[in-house]
Amino acid sequence: MRIRHIKGSDEAVAASQYVIQEPEKFRGNWKKEVFGNDAELFLEVGMGMGTFIRENSFLHPDKDYIGFELNTTVLYKSMKRYEKELTERGMSLDAKDCNLRFIRNDARLLCDYFADGEVDRIYLNFSDPWPKDKNENKRLTSPQFLKLYDRILKKDGVIEFKTDNRGLFDYSVETLPANNWAIKAITYDLHNDAVMNEGNIMTEYEAKFSAKGNPIFKLIAERA
Repeated sequence: MRIRHIKGSDEAVAASQYVIQEPEKFRGNWKKEVFGNDAELFLEVGMGMGTFIRENSFLHPDKDYIGFELNTTVLYKSMKRYEKELTERGMSLDAKDCNLRFIRNDARLLCDYFADGEVDRIYLNFSDPWPKDKNENKRLTSPQFLKLYDRILKKDGVIEFKTDNRGLFDYSVETLPANNWAIKAITYDLHNDAVMNEGNIMTEYEAKFSAKGNPIFKLIAERA
């Protein structure tokens, strides 16, 4: 679906205190130089409107979060919602007091921005399925991206992947083990799985798809 560009969004994103403009400068030092602590660092790749990662940041103030998104307009909307939610909760709007930052760029640059073993967990939520074979390398669970995750995740780090697209899910179930990742938990109907649905935070897409009766698929993977 094409996202209509919002006038002024480029400038707003470039000026936002919540958006890291030169993330390569913090490679290997995110916890100390950006968040000023030694908390676990969680990354959502392709965050979309950011509901999932924003809610996580509020629920877990003892963790640090980074939302990675390529589309400027989408990031702008999430950024504005974050500011609104901070205000509604009576929280400081100063980024120095917040445990969430955003990066606007291509996920293929992850290793330029994060050092080996720097990230504790990676979330992939409702990623673009890129169904055509010629676009396989664009899928966020393709071997190309799995190699990037393998570098930036710490030794016992995990990947959490949710989607409503059965084709992409089946592809991921095959691709992960073939690239030295072990699937430690899996469900083909998340919202009816009492164990895996516990504490689940729905994205906007998830709420929309599940309301139509679509099952949500989820897996959690770690290195084999």
